[in-house]
Amino acid sequence: MHCCDHDHNHDHGKPAANQPEAVATGAAQAILLIQKMDCPTEEKLIRDRFNKMAGIVGMEFNLMQRELTVHHNLPSVAGIVAALKKLDLDPVVKSDTQNVEREGLADHGELSGDYRISPLKWTLMAISGVTAIASEVVAWTSGNETSWLVIALALAAILTGGLDTLKKGWIALRHFSLNMNFLMSLAVIGAVLIGQWPEAAVVIFLFAAAEMIEALSLDRARNAIKGLMAMAPEMATVRNENNEWLPLSAVQVQLDALVRVKPGERVPLDGIIVDGQSTINQAPITGESMPVAKQSGDTVFAGTINERGTFDYRVTALQSNSTLARIIKSVQQVQGERAPTQRFVDQFARYYIPIVVLLAILVAVLPPLLLAQPFQPWLYKALVLLVIACPCALVISTPVTVVSGLAAAARHGILIKGGVYLELGRKLKALALDKTGTITVGKPVVTDTQQIHTGDLHGMLRLAASLSQRSDHPVSSAVVAHWQAQQSTEALHEVSDFEALTGRGVRGMIGGEPYYLGNHRLIHELGICGPELEAALDAFEQTGKTAVVLGSGASPLLILAAADTIRDSSQAAVAKLQQMGVQVVMLTGDNPHTAEAIGGKVGISDVRGNQLPDDKLAAINELRARYGYVGMVGDGINDAPALAKADIGFAMGAAGTDTALETADVALMDDNLGKLADFIGLSKKTHTVLMQNITLALGIKAVFLVLALGGEATLWMAVFADMGASLLVVFNGLRLLRAV
Repeated sequence: MHCCDHDHNHDHGKPAANQPEAVATGAAQAILLIQKMDCPTEEKLIRDRFNKMAGIVGMEFNLMQRELTVHHNLPSVAGIVAALKKLDLDPVVKSDTQNVEREGLADHGELSGDYRISPLKWTLMAISGVTAIASEVVAWTSGNETSWLVIALALAAILTGGLDTLKKGWIALRHFSLNMNFLMSLAVIGAVLIGQWPEAAVVIFLFAAAEMIEALSLDRARNAIKGLMAMAPEMATVRNENNEWLPLSAVQVQLDALVRVKPGERVPLDGIIVDGQSTINQAPITGESMPVAKQSGDTVFAGTINERGTFDYRVTALQSNSTLARIIKSVQQVQGERAPTQRFVDQFARYYIPIVVLLAILVAVLPPLLLAQPFQPWLYKALVLLVIACPCALVISTPVTVVSGLAAAARHGILIKGGVYLELGRKLKALALDKTGTITVGKPVVTDTQQIHTGDLHGMLRLAASLSQRSDHPVSSAVVAHWQAQQSTEALHEVSDFEALTGRGVRGMIGGEPYYLGNHRLIHELGICGPELEAALDAFEQTGKTAVVLGSGASPLLILAAADTIRDSSQAAVAKLQQMGVQVVMLTGDNPHTAEAIGGKVGISDVRGNQLPDDKLAAINELRARYGYVGMVGDGINDAPALAKADIGFAMGAAGTDTALETADVALMDDNLGKLADFIGLSKKTHTVLMQNITLALGIKAVFLVLALGGEATLWMAVFADMGASLLVVFNGLRLLRAV
């Protein structure tokens, strides 16, 4: 969990970029792994200690990863480590900008953050449980709760199972921290002082046992994404300078190295196939259920599974920078961010503990003083209230739920850049979809050529291809591919003064003559769209084709019509979104006729063509005013203004795309539009589980508050209810791991 709140600075709630708390420019940064940091209890203890420490300028807590990031102006991290050791937190320095080399550390395994329970700890807990139950049994059968045997058994239970809790309680007392360990220690000591030895023993055992189970359960949430790491093999078969294929650690493989992958093996690093072909299961990256055919020139990703043929490929990214590594890093980073519900819960807990502790003091003091009531029964009720004062179940319910949702989405090829978007998804009322590469495959082919003036068709195609080769637009690529299909040996023309006209086309000088290649909109802007040309363009556009015109000056020369194919998933995805109550709108730079034809095929009625980037931005603003929360789906680059303005920006086909992974709020790793509905469905499930957890945690507290005041709740019942609630919300949150 992240200590800093991320304010919402958009009209509805688009989060600002993540910013740590007031970090001074030039401050050093140290990241520490703290195995004993599981709960806001430890966070508050550290915060209280470091707020008094000179040289500390900022802190960020990620309880789910047990990481503390400290921004400081100290000469070294030694003071930070010493302060944490005094709190009995056993820190390990993971990274330190003052000292890049991590001193005294073994392999990465020591920094994994996995929770481990030693055999000695299990043995001590077993002894504690047996002696606690025995003290209760002896007290009940003998009717004497203060006999020497009962006290001996209870002491054995407290010393074997509760020393850690009592030690942490003492540390909390020294630092004036109202945390759970202090409250529990106070309750146990109070029970002993009023002669409730068996109850003190049972309470301390239940608390320690529940803490162990909770820590193990939380590790399941922590490690949910770590399963992805194991998907990339540690070894690769690499060709050396003697043309021999030898095994080499994947960490040591350099860029441009040649790697061979045989059937059944996992791909160790990202790369491009140079020889051979196969079918590859890309589920670890994209979530696709069907294997994908790959051949020379195609991209392969680390962690994917080669199913059939043997192929060789050239490495394009080091292991630490593979698509899989970036996905894992991204999810781990956003695990620390507070989602809206989590911020509310944290604020609630801040006031809840002092209020209940004050109530406990009043319950212990007022009846004996004002009503001449016996002191011991009311002190006992106060001790029960102290146990109930811990909001652990409430506070821990939100990060476990959010992290489980993020991990489940990542496993299915949906990379969500923070809990705030996971929660926001359920509120989306409209989705604007770009056409090319989103609804359609994005690889149009030239289907028709129509000369406007008689002349050399071959020469005209050469001119069109010469202009197109300088553009990365899909239609330009189709024109170049059409020229190459002519099997001509002629080189393309040199183009000078080339200019890309956003949303219209391209122009440039060839042989001293000005030429342009553009869409219907450009032809109108140039004022050369006569009746004959208008009719020809309309005819192509009515059939859903994109037509571009090659011309020189005021003379249009050639029309080229290209058609794109609709993705198999588009129609079903649009229908599902509409069933969920989401209005689907198509925004495209193509002409309105083509847009209407494509929209009609996939079931979108609100279709808007001739959309330049500014037009798409205006459309998002209009949709937000009409519907409320709006998402924009594009390629993460060309639609940047609209993606930034939308409440959630979705990038399609983000696998291997650095920009999309970094800029999108949600990245769909493959090109399946159906995952938009999956994302919204997961958001709704996450919200449901969050509400269930908050209701459970607060409901159980409320019930025991009433029972405690009525004298019906015992200490061990309160502990059992408190820790039981914590386990319930953890297990309930973990259900989301199977939600997508």
